[in-house]
Amino acid sequence: QTCALPISEGRVHLDVVVDDASGKPVPGLGPQDFTLLDEGQPKKILSFRSYDGVNVKASPPVEVILVVDTVNLPFGQIAFTREEITKFLRQNGGHLANPTSIFLLSEAGLRVQPRPSVDGNALVTVVDQIKGSVHGINAAMGADGDLQRFQLSVRQMATIAENEATVPGRKLLIWVGPGWPMVEGDNFLFTDKDRRTFFDIIVELSAKLREARMSVYSVAPSESTTGNEIHTMRYRDYLKGVPSAKKADTGNLALKVLVLQSGGRILGPDNDVAGQINSCIADANSFYRVSFNPSPTEHANEYHDLKVQVSQPGLTTRTNTGYYNQPQQGTSVP
Repeated sequence: QTCALPISEGRVHLDVVVDDASGKPVPGLGPQDFTLLDEGQPKKILSFRSYDGVNVKASPPVEVILVVDTVNLPFGQIAFTREEITKFLRQNGGHLANPTSIFLLSEAGLRVQPRPSVDGNALVTVVDQIKGSVHGINAAMGADGDLQRFQLSVRQMATIAENEATVPGRKLLIWVGPGWPMVEGDNFLFTDKDRRTFFDIIVELSAKLREARMSVYSVAPSESTTGNEIHTMRYRDYLKGVPSAKKADTGNLALKVLVLQSGGRILGPDNDVAGQINSCIADANSFYRVSFNPSPTEHANEYHDLKVQVSQPGLTTRTNTGYYNQPQQGTSVP
């Protein structure tokens, strides 16, 4: 039976993955092993559940969503990526461990498979429809093209999060591609109004990803990145939470920032994309679910830093790294 605290649920829920030194999920911990810090202050964990994927399974099952990002994948990598996803789907005779959906992001928008399936062979027919087409938004467009790809990608990520927030259960969103441009530097001059817009998107995405119980993962083939190591690592400058619109920037909406802030993992770039996807899914079924009540606030969008720690040495945790506290209006937060 699941180890649970039979106490009323808190208003904020977190899914927590605990890793050992080799990166493998650690099951079997109890509530006494966990400490939850909100702005550095210990918070009482009001509910606790432990899932190991064998004796105690999540209900509904954890869902895997593969987003194939043809907007930001180089044209020459799309066919290879399709082959790697097909290899993943055909493993184990096509029997998938988790219900899986395939979403296709193109310049026309997002195409969504109607329902998740554990039949990998059937899903291959969806993958076969992924065609590499010459990008209408291309490198020759320079900064304007980068901005268009940024806007399209972030808008569709927000759409996925909003739709999945209405669907029960935990999800792993595996984004296949290098992510969208960070649109920073001298080519981009953003107004205070722009930053307010960025901040509103950051707040909304933070809430919807958590409400959707969705951890974001990034996988990519080796030839899909810029090759510029400094540029590739720029996302690390944006990992801290954004307390106000004045501090908001496009880098705070970079794919890899959303990955780490939602408790996911960055894999690759390398050409074993099927292996990267398998590494993500190893996280799916062994995890912990905790809840707590945030402190009362009178201010909308009050940013709080979150940390979940475990007492046993050598173990690390991954979960949402922050949330935006809102004045309570008599309704519970999922």
